[in-house]
Amino acid sequence: VIPVCIVKQIEKRDSVLTSKQQIDRLLRPGSSYFNLNPFEVLQIDPEATDEELKKRFRALSILVHPDKNQDDPDRAQLAFEAVDKAYKNLLEPEQKKRAVDVIQAGREYVEHNMKEKKKQLKKDGKPQFVEEDDPEMFRQAVYKQTMKLFAELEIKRKEREAKDMHERKRAREEEIETAEKAKREREWQKNFEETRDGRVDSWRSFQAGKGKAKKEKKPRSFLKPPKVKMEQRE
Repeated sequence: VIPVCIVKQIEKRDSVLTSKQQIDRLLRPGSSYFNLNPFEVLQIDPEATDEELKKRFRALSILVHPDKNQDDPDRAQLAFEAVDKAYKNLLEPEQKKRAVDVIQAGREYVEHNMKEKKKQLKKDGKPQFVEEDDPEMFRQAVYKQTMKLFAELEIKRKEREAKDMHERKRAREEEIETAEKAKREREWQKNFEETRDGRVDSWRSFQAGKGKAKKEKKPRSFLKPPKVKMEQRE
Protein backbone atom coordinates (compact mmCIF):
# COMPACT_ATOMS: atom_id res chain seq x y z
CA VAL A 1 0.00 0.00 0.00
CA ILE A 2 1.36 3.40 -1.02
CA PRO A 3 1.20 5.91 1.85
CA VAL A 4 -1.05 8.93 1.30
CA CYS A 5 1.95 11.25 1.76
CA ILE A 6 3.68 9.65 -1.25
CA VAL A 7 0.52 10.01 -3.35
CA LYS A 8 0.45 13.71 -2.45
CA GLN A 9 4.10 14.03 -3.45
CA ILE A 10 3.38 12.42 -6.82
CA GLU A 11 0.45 14.79 -7.39
CA LYS A 12 2.61 17.75 -6.40
CA ARG A 13 5.33 16.61 -8.80
CA ASP A 14 2.86 16.23 -11.67
CA SER A 15 1.36 19.66 -10.97
CA VAL A 16 4.67 21.42 -11.69
CA LEU A 17 5.44 19.89 -15.07
CA THR A 18 7.41 21.95 -17.57
CA SER A 19 5.66 24.08 -20.17
CA LYS A 20 6.09 21.45 -22.88
CA GLN A 21 4.92 18.67 -20.59
CA GLN A 22 1.83 20.64 -19.56
CA ILE A 23 0.98 21.38 -23.18
CA ASP A 24 1.40 17.71 -24.05
CA ARG A 25 -0.76 16.74 -21.09
CA LEU A 26 -3.55 19.11 -22.05
CA LEU A 27 -3.48 18.08 -25.72
CA ARG A 28 -2.90 14.33 -25.28
CA PRO A 29 -5.09 11.88 -27.23
CA GLY A 30 -8.59 11.91 -25.78
CA SER A 31 -8.08 15.38 -24.28
CA SER A 32 -11.52 16.46 -25.50
CA TYR A 33 -12.91 14.14 -22.81
CA PHE A 34 -10.10 14.33 -20.25
CA ASN A 35 -10.45 18.10 -20.20
CA LEU A 36 -14.15 17.95 -19.39
CA ASN A 37 -13.12 17.80 -15.74
CA PRO A 38 -11.98 21.35 -14.88
CA PHE A 39 -10.24 20.13 -11.73
CA GLU A 40 -8.24 17.68 -13.81
CA VAL A 41 -7.27 20.42 -16.27
CA LEU A 42 -6.00 22.67 -13.48
CA GLN A 43 -4.69 19.72 -11.44
CA ILE A 44 -6.28 21.00 -8.29
CA ASP A 45 -8.34 19.40 -5.55
CA PRO A 46 -12.11 19.99 -5.64
CA GLU A 47 -11.86 21.16 -2.02
CA ALA A 48 -9.34 23.89 -2.90
CA THR A 49 -10.21 27.43 -1.84
CA ASP A 50 -10.93 30.20 -4.34
CA GLU A 51 -7.55 31.73 -3.58
CA GLU A 52 -5.77 28.43 -4.26
CA LEU A 53 -7.75 28.08 -7.48
CA LYS A 54 -6.72 31.57 -8.57
CA LYS A 55 -3.03 30.94 -7.83
CA ARG A 56 -3.10 27.64 -9.66
CA PHE A 57 -4.69 29.21 -12.70
CA ARG A 58 -2.09 31.97 -12.82
CA ALA A 59 0.81 29.55 -12.54
CA LEU A 60 -0.54 27.13 -15.15
CA SER A 61 -1.66 29.81 -17.60
CA ILE A 62 1.83 31.33 -17.53
CA LEU A 63 3.40 27.95 -18.24
CA VAL A 64 1.31 27.27 -21.34
CA HIS A 65 0.84 30.83 -22.60
CA PRO A 66 1.75 31.23 -26.31
CA ASP A 67 4.09 34.12 -25.49
CA LYS A 68 6.12 31.76 -23.31
CA ASN A 69 6.11 29.02 -25.95
CA GLN A 70 6.97 30.80 -29.17
CA ASP A 71 8.52 27.62 -30.57
CA ASP A 72 5.05 25.99 -30.50
CA PRO A 73 2.50 28.86 -30.35
CA ASP A 74 -0.45 27.03 -31.94
CA ARG A 75 -0.46 24.11 -29.51
CA ALA A 76 0.28 26.47 -26.63
CA GLN A 77 -2.77 28.53 -27.59
CA LEU A 78 -5.00 25.44 -27.49
CA ALA A 79 -3.59 24.44 -24.10
CA PHE A 80 -4.07 27.96 -22.76
CA GLU A 81 -7.70 27.96 -23.95
CA ALA A 82 -8.31 24.68 -22.13
CA VAL A 83 -6.88 26.14 -18.90
CA ASP A 84 -8.85 29.36 -19.30
CA LYS A 85 -12.11 27.48 -19.95
CA ALA A 86 -11.61 25.25 -16.91
CA TYR A 87 -10.92 28.24 -14.67
CA LYS A 88 -13.99 30.13 -15.90
CA ASN A 89 -16.15 27.05 -15.36
CA LEU A 90 -15.00 26.82 -11.75
CA LEU A 91 -15.75 30.50 -11.22
CA GLU A 92 -19.40 29.75 -12.02
CA PRO A 93 -21.05 28.28 -8.87
CA GLU A 94 -23.42 26.04 -10.83
CA GLN A 95 -20.69 24.72 -13.13
CA LYS A 96 -18.40 24.09 -10.19
CA LYS A 97 -21.14 22.27 -8.25
CA ARG A 98 -21.87 20.12 -11.29
CA ALA A 99 -18.20 19.12 -11.58
CA VAL A 100 -17.97 18.37 -7.86
CA ASP A 101 -21.16 16.29 -8.04
CA VAL A 102 -19.76 14.23 -10.93
CA ILE A 103 -16.53 13.57 -9.03
CA GLN A 104 -18.49 12.62 -5.93
CA ALA A 105 -20.68 10.28 -7.98
CA GLY A 106 -17.54 8.63 -9.38
CA ARG A 107 -16.15 8.12 -5.89
CA GLU A 108 -19.41 6.69 -4.58
CA TYR A 109 -19.62 4.31 -7.52
CA VAL A 110 -16.12 2.94 -6.82
CA GLU A 111 -16.84 2.63 -3.10
CA HIS A 112 -20.06 0.76 -3.82
CA ASN A 113 -18.21 -1.64 -6.12
CA MET A 114 -15.59 -2.21 -3.42
CA LYS A 115 -18.28 -3.14 -0.91
CA GLU A 116 -19.91 -5.52 -3.38
CA LYS A 117 -16.59 -7.20 -4.15
CA LYS A 118 -15.77 -7.62 -0.44
CA LYS A 119 -19.24 -8.96 0.22
CA GLN A 120 -18.71 -11.60 -2.44
CA LEU A 121 -15.22 -12.43 -1.08
CA LYS A 122 -16.64 -12.88 2.40
CA LYS A 123 -19.35 -15.13 1.03
CA ASP A 124 -16.69 -17.20 -0.74
CA GLY A 125 -14.62 -17.39 2.45
CA LYS A 126 -11.72 -15.46 0.90
CA PRO A 127 -9.66 -12.54 2.32
CA GLN A 128 -11.63 -9.34 1.97
CA PHE A 129 -9.00 -7.34 0.14
CA VAL A 130 -9.54 -5.66 -3.23
CA GLU A 131 -7.07 -3.74 -5.34
CA GLU A 132 -8.91 -0.47 -4.67
CA ASP A 133 -7.77 -0.74 -1.04
CA ASP A 134 -4.51 0.59 -2.39
CA PRO A 135 -4.84 4.41 -2.27
CA GLU A 136 -3.24 4.83 -5.69
CA MET A 137 -5.46 2.17 -7.24
CA PHE A 138 -8.49 3.74 -5.58
CA ARG A 139 -7.52 7.15 -6.98
CA GLN A 140 -7.11 5.69 -10.45
CA ALA A 141 -10.45 3.90 -10.24
CA VAL A 142 -12.20 7.10 -9.19
CA TYR A 143 -10.39 8.99 -11.94
CA LYS A 144 -11.51 6.52 -14.63
CA GLN A 145 -15.09 6.43 -13.41
CA THR A 146 -15.21 10.21 -13.15
CA MET A 147 -13.93 10.59 -16.72
CA LYS A 148 -16.55 8.10 -17.86
CA LEU A 149 -19.32 10.08 -16.18
CA PHE A 150 -18.07 13.38 -17.63
CA ALA A 151 -17.94 11.75 -21.08
CA GLU A 152 -21.48 10.38 -20.77
CA LEU A 153 -22.79 13.78 -19.73
CA GLU A 154 -21.00 15.43 -22.65
CA ILE A 155 -22.43 12.92 -25.11
CA LYS A 156 -25.94 13.55 -23.77
CA ARG A 157 -25.34 17.31 -23.99
CA LYS A 158 -24.28 17.03 -27.62
CA GLU A 159 -27.30 14.84 -28.40
CA ARG A 160 -29.61 17.44 -26.85
CA GLU A 161 -27.82 20.18 -28.74
CA ALA A 162 -28.14 18.29 -32.03
CA LYS A 163 -31.83 17.64 -31.34
CA ASP A 164 -32.45 21.28 -30.50
CA MET A 165 -30.61 22.35 -33.64
CA HIS A 166 -32.72 19.97 -35.71
CA GLU A 167 -35.92 21.31 -34.13
CA ARG A 168 -34.83 24.91 -34.77
CA LYS A 169 -33.96 24.05 -38.37
CA ARG A 170 -37.32 22.36 -38.92
CA ALA A 171 -39.17 25.27 -37.33
CA ARG A 172 -37.24 27.68 -39.53
CA GLU A 173 -38.03 25.68 -42.66
CA GLU A 174 -41.72 25.64 -41.74
CA GLU A 175 -41.58 29.38 -41.11
CA ILE A 176 -39.99 29.98 -44.52
CA GLU A 177 -42.51 27.70 -46.22
CA THR A 178 -45.40 29.53 -44.54
CA ALA A 179 -43.96 32.89 -45.59
CA GLU A 180 -43.48 31.69 -49.17
CA LYS A 181 -47.04 30.35 -49.29
CA ALA A 182 -48.41 33.65 -47.98
CA LYS A 183 -46.31 35.51 -50.56
CA ARG A 184 -47.65 33.35 -53.39
CA GLU A 185 -51.21 33.92 -52.22
CA ARG A 186 -50.67 37.69 -52.06
CA GLU A 187 -49.17 37.71 -55.54
CA TRP A 188 -52.06 35.65 -56.88
CA GLN A 189 -54.58 37.97 -55.24
CA LYS A 190 -52.76 41.03 -56.57
CA ASN A 191 -52.67 39.59 -60.07
CA PHE A 192 -56.33 38.65 -59.80
CA GLU A 193 -57.26 42.21 -58.78
CA GLU A 194 -55.11 43.81 -61.49
CA THR A 195 -56.62 41.70 -64.27
CA ARG A 196 -60.20 41.87 -63.02
CA ASP A 197 -61.15 44.99 -65.06
CA GLY A 198 -59.76 43.39 -68.18
CA ARG A 199 -61.74 40.25 -67.58
CA VAL A 200 -64.95 42.25 -66.99
CA ASP A 201 -64.43 44.32 -70.17
CA SER A 202 -63.84 41.19 -72.16
CA TRP A 203 -67.00 39.65 -70.78
CA ARG A 204 -69.03 42.77 -71.57
CA SER A 205 -67.66 42.89 -75.11
CA PHE A 206 -68.50 39.25 -75.53
CA GLN A 207 -72.04 39.78 -74.26
CA ALA A 208 -72.49 42.85 -76.45
CA GLY A 209 -71.30 40.96 -79.51
CA LYS A 210 -73.61 38.11 -78.70
CA GLY A 211 -76.64 40.44 -78.47
CA LYS A 212 -75.79 42.16 -81.71
CA ALA A 213 -75.47 38.85 -83.42
CA LYS A 214 -78.98 37.97 -82.27
CA LYS A 215 -80.41 41.23 -83.63
CA GLU A 216 -78.78 40.87 -87.05
CA LYS A 217 -79.96 37.33 -87.44
CA LYS A 218 -82.54 37.07 -90.22
CA PRO A 219 -85.39 34.65 -90.13
CA ARG A 220 -84.77 31.59 -92.25
CA SER A 221 -86.57 31.65 -95.63
CA PHE A 222 -87.68 28.51 -97.32
CA LEU A 223 -88.08 28.23 -101.15
CA LYS A 224 -91.55 27.19 -102.13
CA PRO A 225 -91.76 24.73 -104.99
CA PRO A 226 -93.61 25.99 -108.08
CA LYS A 227 -97.22 24.99 -108.48
CA VAL A 228 -97.77 22.29 -111.02
CA LYS A 229 -100.51 23.10 -113.55
CA MET A 230 -102.81 20.31 -114.44
CA GLU A 231 -102.98 19.62 -118.18
CA GLN A 232 -106.37 20.23 -119.79
CA ARG A 233 -107.68 17.36 -121.80
CA GLU A 234 -109.54 18.12 -124.93
